[in-house]
Amino acid sequence: MRLGFIGCGNMASAMIGGMIENGVVAKEDIIASVRTQASRERVAREFGIVPAGDNREVAEGSDVLFVAVKPQFYQEVIQEIAGVVRADQIVISIAPGKTLEWLSSLLGEDRKIVRTMPNTPALVGEGMTAACCNENVTQEDLENVARLLESFGKCEFVPEHLMDVVVSVSGSSPAYVFMLIEAMADGAVADGMPREQAYRFAAQAVLGSAKMVLDTEKHPGELKDMVCSPGGTTIEAVRVLEREGLRSSVIESMKACVAKARGM
Repeated sequence: MRLGFIGCGNMASAMIGGMIENGVVAKEDIIASVRTQASRERVAREFGIVPAGDNREVAEGSDVLFVAVKPQFYQEVIQEIAGVVRADQIVISIAPGKTLEWLSSLLGEDRKIVRTMPNTPALVGEGMTAACCNENVTQEDLENVARLLESFGKCEFVPEHLMDVVVSVSGSSPAYVFMLIEAMADGAVADGMPREQAYRFAAQAVLGSAKMVLDTEKHPGELKDMVCSPGGTTIEAVRVLEREGLRSSVIESMKACVAKARGM
């Protein structure tokens, strides 16, 4: 199976790195096109891939084609490659807001298209990717796609109407978590802890807490209650977070994220 990547930024690089590291595909079976000479040199240095001459070459030379450019460039790129995309090829989109119907209208109604939404923790092998597909994609195709996507984290197939929700809950949410870690570290620094140490404490607390949710399968509220002793320090902090509207801020931010994704 030969993979093609049109665009090789942070997300595509994370995906390629995971696939190669986990032996899902050999570097010799990956072809990629990039926009700048600096990116060409980086791709060659990091992955041992010789970049292709142009996007059409990538589309023609791959069995599974990842379109990994920014959403604003999607129409231009897809119109460029539409004439060489084959009916037996799987085209995988990673752009928010670009529906299967929209992609099919440009590539052809008989083309196999998978729409995905990965996130940046793929860079450390802990990505979360959602995927959906059109009716031309077979069960065997889906299994092959899942194997690729799970090489850099976890993958779940969802109905397409949830893809914009996925953008808010996992695609964009690492930014929210980074802000939380930064704020926690700022609080520790304000009370005298060295900044680098504060980042380590805050980040490890977030990592461990997330692992508890996944491993114990307990409701997050139950896990929160386990930390909140009567009259203790944690419940006092929780009281202030509730007063300041933490939950509402997160919910409203995510709803704004979904609205933006639907408009792209």
